[in-house]
Amino acid sequence: MEKALSGVKVLDLTQFEAGTSCTQMLAWLGADVIKLENPRYGDQGRAVFAERDDCDSYYFLLLNSNKRSFTLNLKHPRGREIFLDLAGKVDILAENFSLGTLESLELGYEFLRTVNPRLIYLTIKGFGTYGPYSRYKSFDMVAQASSGSMAMTGMPGSPPIKPAFTFGDTGTGVHAAMGVLAAYIQRERTGRGQKVEVAMQDAMLNFSRVAMLDTFITGKPVPRLGNRTRGIDYCFACAPGGENDYVVIFCSSDEMWRSLCRVMGREELAADARFATVRARTENAAAMAEEIGRWSVGLPKYDVMRLLGEAGVACGAVLDGAELLRNEHLRARDMIVTLEHPTRGDCPIPGCPVKLDDSTVEIRRAPLLGEHNREVFAEYLGYGERELEALKGQGVI
Repeated sequence: MEKALSGVKVLDLTQFEAGTSCTQMLAWLGADVIKLENPRYGDQGRAVFAERDDCDSYYFLLLNSNKRSFTLNLKHPRGREIFLDLAGKVDILAENFSLGTLESLELGYEFLRTVNPRLIYLTIKGFGTYGPYSRYKSFDMVAQASSGSMAMTGMPGSPPIKPAFTFGDTGTGVHAAMGVLAAYIQRERTGRGQKVEVAMQDAMLNFSRVAMLDTFITGKPVPRLGNRTRGIDYCFACAPGGENDYVVIFCSSDEMWRSLCRVMGREELAADARFATVRARTENAAAMAEEIGRWSVGLPKYDVMRLLGEAGVACGAVLDGAELLRNEHLRARDMIVTLEHPTRGDCPIPGCPVKLDDSTVEIRRAPLLGEHNREVFAEYLGYGERELEALKGQGVI
């Protein structure tokens, strides 16, 4: 099958995670993402969290599958010329440098739009390109702190807690991919490109909006509730009592509650006035949790999930990372795939979470630094071996 974004050309200048998550999503969906990297050290993410000196970090592998890597020195006059040639031939350019970096090289959007009026220029910044915080730097945890997420996460009376996953980075990348595709669709109607801007703080506020529901009503901050949602306890211990032997159970309707009571063999609880309605269960959450907990603690979490899942009750086992890697459901959906890497051997990585029934999604390993120099320069600019050797000798690539 044809890939959904076949023919879409993306010049990727992103590094670390927020920007690379966006371009990875585009690459998964079939765009030709050519990743421009510094000839000396490449994307700084190649060294982030590296446990070995002889290969790229796993961090880099997780964020750059399906891309092609080429090297180019943007500070070299010839490198700048080549960059402008490439910018004139692509549909999308993505960058997440510090504010003003490309502008200092006279390669910002206002100049590039004169080179390619159809160019869609994505810029990702911690706090955007305007506003009082715009010059402040940001990474994932900063975005989570400044968006309300950390203030609402943790146990009552405890300090704020950072959620373990990096939704400040990857969540921003997903927002950015949506913005880029919207601009691409509009360009198909108008013929004009545009700048797409996504601030990490903005994206995280969007993720936090439902959790802040009471704040929008009262103007007061949401207290930290731990493993509770608006008063309903829903994380329960299971056998044999290990660190992650828990399940999440959420009864969003009276029908689910009756089904849960039936599975527990406690049908009398369904008629108990303390639990008869959603409001009653919210008001009596502690008592309800005690009843459910007495049942769940005697069963393994997978059994609880199976019993309740088959009964139509929303339930999920708390899975740790090792369990996810071998999870049969994720493997069946190609969400955990194993790829062969030249220096690391077999590497399990996540697949594409977007499934299209008329478009193939092939997962390819992350590229080595400059691995596709010959391909990219030949396909985009028509360069042969002689030109490449000359550019390499000049320190351009």
